Amino acid sequence: MSGTEAGSYRPRLADAYLGELLGEFPAVMITGARATGKTTTAAHHVEHVARLDEPGVAASFRADPDAALRRAPRPILLDEWQEVPEVLAAVKRVVDRDATTGQFILTGSVRAELDNETWAGTGRVVRMSMYPLTERELNSRLDVDRPSFLERLATSGIDDVSLPEDVPDIDQYIGAALRGGFPDVAYRDRSDRARGIWLASYLDNLITRDAASLDAHKNPVKLRRYLSVLALNNAGMPSDATLYRAADVNAKTAAGYDQLLRNLFVLDVVPAWANNRLNRLIKAGKRYVVDTGLAASAARLTYDGIFADNNLVGRYFDALATAQLRPEIALTYPQPALHHLRVDAGRREVDLVVELGASRVVGLEFKAGVAPTTTDARHLFWLRDQLGDAFAAGAVIHTGPGIYELGDRIYAIPLCAIWA
Repeated sequence: MSGTEAGSYRPRLADAYLGELLGEFPAVMITGARATGKTTTAAHHVEHVARLDEPGVAASFRADPDAALRRAPRPILLDEWQEVPEVLAAVKRVVDRDATTGQFILTGSVRAELDNETWAGTGRVVRMSMYPLTERELNSRLDVDRPSFLERLATSGIDDVSLPEDVPDIDQYIGAALRGGFPDVAYRDRSDRARGIWLASYLDNLITRDAASLDAHKNPVKLRRYLSVLALNNAGMPSDATLYRAADVNAKTAAGYDQLLRNLFVLDVVPAWANNRLNRLIKAGKRYVVDTGLAASAARLTYDGIFADNNLVGRYFDALATAQLRPEIALTYPQPALHHLRVDAGRREVDLVVELGASRVVGLEFKAGVAPTTTDARHLFWLRDQLGDAFAAGAVIHTGPGIYELGDRIYAIPLCAIWA
């Protein structure tokens, strides 16, 4: 089967990075949650696609993976490679003999990798992460030669920040959060009901099929309940004990569920920031369900339901904003480190602390308000004063239309500036 036709393909942020990797390495594995577009993007970069979830194709590769690879045109996409895990060792053998760049792309689940203590891809296959669609991709703003939003903020403040022609309001931001970034939803003008049905089906498959394939002993009822509690607290910082009680699970079970959902690329745990200049830092991670639409579905949240609770509005705005940054961070070299900061049970709190390298730190606060003031930025001022020259910039990311300075190296910036 040939790759996708150029005329029908919608470019992704990952394209340029994938092309770079294929120009440097013989084999690339694309990881990410199911239905994020991994196969579609990979197929755009190859001459041939081998879908190993098709019985006839799988039988050929299972009988003799080395011979099947010899017969196949290259570059080739080995889609759903975990259905014939022997193919990975065959790729290793090819690469050991011939390290020509750009021969293989592999996509699929993590099951086979996790099931094998000795993974044949070590040292031969490089990884690339893909996430759900960003608003930047949906608006076809893919100038990959332009520095990332975080780099521009750190280097130039608001001098290199602009707005799109249409600036969303809070209703539109929350609408985007409810929609999420799965291509089957985001690229199609589905009704709210159809979108909800698709996301509910995805959730069912995740709980009953994908999670069970990694750990057949997990209780699907409890796992669903735990994911629902995580989704209700998306981007929040409830205590572990609060989560456990709400989901009716113990600490060991919750830790297992966290790891399982991370393995499925559904959950992202942003670690707490550690710095020897600061004392009494909270060490717990900040949990995000990676796709905001899936989170809303898991929590059974509607548009009216979110707006009935200001805490939910703030958390889902935070989750939407972080979802815009996550893919850019994953594709940046050297890769920035993403953290959150909380001191003394919330006395000081910064939603995201991003280390850009070379002792440069960017702090971000997310506020669902139209005109943030210096009061909204007080924790950023505190962080700047603590770090001194290492603090490159800070921003209160908000829902209004204004870009302006709040103080030295600290700014108010609408969320949509990230994709302008």
